[in-house]
Amino acid sequence: MASRSHQKPGSGPSQRQLSVGEKVRHALTEVMQRGEIRDPLLEKAVVSVSEVRMSPDLKLATAYVTVLGQDDVTPFVDALNSNARFIRGRVTPALKQMKYMPDIRFREDTSFDNFARIDALLRSPEVARDLDEDETDDEETK
Repeated sequence: MASRSHQKPGSGPSQRQLSVGEKVRHALTEVMQRGEIRDPLLEKAVVSVSEVRMSPDLKLATAYVTVLGQDDVTPFVDALNSNARFIRGRVTPALKQMKYMPDIRFREDTSFDNFARIDALLRSPEVARDLDEDETDDEETK
């Protein structure tokens, strides 16, 4: 039987990686909501886990987080990473069906920044002008 542990570069995450990543995200979200992390910075913050990406061997979980109302997320990410072992212990009961408990690392989620940048581009006068020209061309061909 062929081993599937080696992924082709460029092929997306497997169904198993996506499923386990979502379970880890839910477990992390529960720990954050319960306020179990005793860190002065994190106690007063609302941390949102937007995505968890799993390594192909499911031994490493990268959690992408945002902090509501904060422009600079770096200190919060650092605090989460310094408490990663404690957090890993707290999510273990929710993930007891896993063979290995993944190491968790936290990263800043920049996807919202990308969405905002794309939205700003789409609203720019140059793009609006091009869209108006396309609509005029469509009406003329009818």
